[in-house]
Amino acid sequence: MWIKICGITRLEDAQAASTFGADAVGFVFADSPRRVTPEEARSISLGMPEGTARVGVFVDAPLLEVRETALYCGLDMVQLHGSESPEYCRALGDMVIKAVRVRDGMDVLRSRVYGGTRLLFDCHDPERAGGTGRSVDWKLLHLIDSRAQVIIAGGLRPPKVAEAVRLARPFGVDVSSGVESGPGRKDPVLMYEFIEKARKADFEVSRC
Repeated sequence: MWIKICGITRLEDAQAASTFGADAVGFVFADSPRRVTPEEARSISLGMPEGTARVGVFVDAPLLEVRETALYCGLDMVQLHGSESPEYCRALGDMVIKAVRVRDGMDVLRSRVYGGTRLLFDCHDPERAGGTGRSVDWKLLHLIDSRAQVIIAGGLRPPKVAEAVRLARPFGVDVSSGVESGPGRKDPVLMYEFIEKARKADFEVSRC
């Protein structure tokens, strides 16, 4: 189970996420209450322990800007939440996670155009590209052939993540507001509980 804590704005939160066993932390470079500048993300990234992936979140940013930000901040992966095309994603290689906003099963089926790109499924909102705090109908993800490419997000919190893992059986989970005491301020207790419950549920599913 791959676990990402997104919307990191403080070094202490990134360090706690790493200590509790998160596989990745996310920095939001798009319009959001959790937005950070490249300088802030670089500073946090440099202060983190090795072994935790740094992921940059972008929405319809120019390709050159994404590449330059990734290099400057030491990003391992980029997560794209806009209308980026399959060609755009392929230009960034295997470091891409493409977010798909889901209203119904057709949105899940249309995501197949991204081929081997790892996909993150979030709830559709007409005004927001992510961070809606609302859940997808996880049963729809059975329309995807390979769960090895699936990450789920949206409305995940410690009390709900186990059920989501059992229903979707994803490669990974991504959480932001569900482990916060306020926008961009992570709660260490909630982070610990989320990671523990996600891993426990994944272990139980793997034994079925």
